[in-house]
Amino acid sequence: MPNKINTVTGTCTPQELGTTLVHEHLLIAWSGWEADSIVVKGFKRNETLKFCVDRLQELKSLGVNTFMDPCPSDLGRDPEFMAEASVKSGLRVICATGLYKEDLGGAYFKFYMHMGTGVNEIADVYTKEITEGIGDTGVKPGFIKCATGVLKNEAGRPHITPYEEMCLRAAARAQKATGVPITTHTDEAMLGLEQLEIFTSEGVDPRRVIVGHTGDSANLSYHTAIMDKGAYVGCDRFGLEFILPDKLRLATVIGLCGVGYAKQIVLSHDSVGCFKGRSLALPPEQQHLIANWQPTHLIKNLIPQMREAGVSNDKIHAMLVDNPRRWFAGE
Repeated sequence: MPNKINTVTGTCTPQELGTTLVHEHLLIAWSGWEADSIVVKGFKRNETLKFCVDRLQELKSLGVNTFMDPCPSDLGRDPEFMAEASVKSGLRVICATGLYKEDLGGAYFKFYMHMGTGVNEIADVYTKEITEGIGDTGVKPGFIKCATGVLKNEAGRPHITPYEEMCLRAAARAQKATGVPITTHTDEAMLGLEQLEIFTSEGVDPRRVIVGHTGDSANLSYHTAIMDKGAYVGCDRFGLEFILPDKLRLATVIGLCGVGYAKQIVLSHDSVGCFKGRSLALPPEQQHLIANWQPTHLIKNLIPQMREAGVSNDKIHAMLVDNPRRWFAGE
């Protein structure tokens, strides 16, 4: 396995990662946002950059060492913005290569799916970005992002669509070619096991996979089924209480730590520094449900609650430091 990890400003070793937030975003742009002529001219890059730099510096002051931004390439990924934010803040940032789920991602590669060449075409793009850089930016992704939604099949059941399967198989082949790990997006804490089945059928070691947003459910059977196959679960949406209250997210992590799974849990918030275009909007009476949706929430508020509930410092260290390191290193 590679002993060097691509960051947006160079490389580091797994041992240098330190405290790592595995799933946060500096900048998101929903596919097609440019069509919103009301807001498209309103994006202020310098102001947004300053906001993100300030946020990264606050995280650094709280002891965070590494910020992973798994923005897919079809969701407004801006590697030069990430690199500038990293340099100005002094915080390590790692970006991803990858494509988003079918219902909200870009449609460009659907053409290749219909041509029957999509898996290898996409895998080649991922591999080239990882080994040579994104376009002419010189920025190399350190991991691969892929996603599934909950679109229903003819039987009315959520399933991985042919397009999403194509992207997952491409991620698996690029992982095998480059050695970098995979993180995923899931909707409604579903289809994580199905994602793993696709990856392992392509020869990916489950220990190189984080099944993301698993923490959107308090169903411990779902969590343990994924971890028993060797993968990591992402309890990575703290603060998004309109999806699941933090008290249930905390109870899930505390309970799983109590029965021996601390070495397969990673923590984060899936926070977004800025949306190009319209941002996430809740009605005024629901704004309290995202009041803590900030990348500082874990360190400031939740880790103390975990300690109070009896989660040891060793287990907290495992979730924030050891597990990201082992995921990258392939240990």
